[in-house]
Amino acid sequence: MSALAAERVTRRYGDIIALDAVSVVVQRGECLAVIGESGSGKTTLLRCFNRLTEPDEGRILVDGVDAATLDPIELRRRTGYVPQDGGLLPHWSVRRNVALVPWLRGERAAHEAAERALRLVGLEPARFAGRRPRELSGGQRQRVAVARALADQPGVVLLDEPFGALDAITRADLQAVFLSIRRELELTAVLVTHDLAEAFLLADRVAVLRSGHLEQIGSAAELRARPATAYVRELLDRARVA
Repeated sequence: MSALAAERVTRRYGDIIALDAVSVVVQRGECLAVIGESGSGKTTLLRCFNRLTEPDEGRILVDGVDAATLDPIELRRRTGYVPQDGGLLPHWSVRRNVALVPWLRGERAAHEAAERALRLVGLEPARFAGRRPRELSGGQRQRVAVARALADQPGVVLLDEPFGALDAITRADLQAVFLSIRRELELTAVLVTHDLAEAFLLADRVAVLRSGHLEQIGSAAELRARPATAYVRELLDRARVA
């Protein structure tokens, strides 16, 4: 049974079709990267998986269960989520930010869970747990956002361009951290990115979206060897990863 699946998912915003009968499957332990230009529908697809966005047609399955039958609040609490801007609460300490989901779920050891997650992303709690987000660098804030997503040991993590706003050195550092965490925790993840090289580096398979349509889904080797459309071929050429 797959961890996540979208079955012919369509989502409209007025006259704009953000997703047009898109179907993808994410296996347990797999990282799927969703790539595309702005307006391709990649963030809309990601948000369908935790019911922040509801499909107009089709359905989302979580562990084989129709997500429409699941309580959306509980679904979000058991699904790690890293929004593009990190989404940290500025007036809360780092420890309290990271402990948010364990605390909401009533866990007594929420702060201990937060400290474990901080160590996992390379932030020593003794140095960072008491700080406010404004006292951190951009890379450190993104580490905190990832730690928050991992603190309650979710089965699935959704990441919306988590490294896109960082400088090249910090981005490479966090990519390495993500790869290490994936190996250690055997995470199931969906990663939205506009960077094909990043997708090839971090993901097992890549789904290419264009104007709400799924152009191709496959491994880096499959996309390189057999680009399904002229658009995918152009994307490979522009990214210089062909």
